[in-house]
Amino acid sequence: MLTALFKTMRPRQWTKNIFIFAALVFDKQLLNVDSFLRTLAGFALFCLISSSVYIFNDIADVEADRQHPEKKNRPIPSGKLPISLAWVAGIVLVVTTFVISYFLAPGFEAVVIIYFLLNMAYTKWLKHIPIVDVLVIAAGFVLRVHAGVTLISVERFSPWLYVVMTLLSLFLGFGKRRAEIALLAQGAGSHRKVLDGYTLPLLDQYIMIVSGTTIVSYSLYTFSAPNVPENHSMMLTIPFVVYTIFRYLYLIQVENIGGSPEEILLTDRPFQLAMILWGAAVLAIFYLL
Repeated sequence: MLTALFKTMRPRQWTKNIFIFAALVFDKQLLNVDSFLRTLAGFALFCLISSSVYIFNDIADVEADRQHPEKKNRPIPSGKLPISLAWVAGIVLVVTTFVISYFLAPGFEAVVIIYFLLNMAYTKWLKHIPIVDVLVIAAGFVLRVHAGVTLISVERFSPWLYVVMTLLSLFLGFGKRRAEIALLAQGAGSHRKVLDGYTLPLLDQYIMIVSGTTIVSYSLYTFSAPNVPENHSMMLTIPFVVYTIFRYLYLIQVENIGGSPEEILLTDRPFQLAMILWGAAVLAIFYLL
């Protein structure tokens, strides 16, 4: 039963919370021990609050998930995890996270509460509204970035990163919806109501818009943000961003995968290599050059 609970907490999804470290890295405070430990604690707390959201979401969607070809195997729909225990675990995670977050930083707690309430509204209402559902997903990523800002004394963190994060998360969100429609075909709406509001051609247009603007906004960041090197060396990281976006497009349109972006991050070797090279380039430019 504990194994089922841990699976319901979606540890693979915790990779999304890595965006909390954006402020630490791009404000050049990665080597500041106090800032690093505070951000690491914030990462752990965001993992807990996001896990509570997944638990409550699975409880709310239990009947629909039982009709889904993949989600029916999750612990709650399959009956491996009793709903009563799931409720208790979710409540304990929320209370624990709220309390510890306050002592870590009141501003951080405010972000955690907003994130939780927004996701509860998503679970209850917003996930059924086309476009709004993906905008809420994007807001969750932006809140992760801002959570990292509240944990440290930021000196020159660029707002361009908020723009990039918004566009990138919209790109991933619409890609996820496209993959779901491709997987479920004609029965998509019966599994997730909001999918009736999308078509593959429409999603392809959305993806084309946000993928292009993501590349442009990141490119603008690399030479116009106040904290990047004056020699414009950050522009050397643009090819890695372009490749990862193109790789994701290839995976969702040719390989017909992408319903879980975190799975791509954890399993697709070319995608992983591009992300590692991008990260290494950013660290080298910010901390070695």
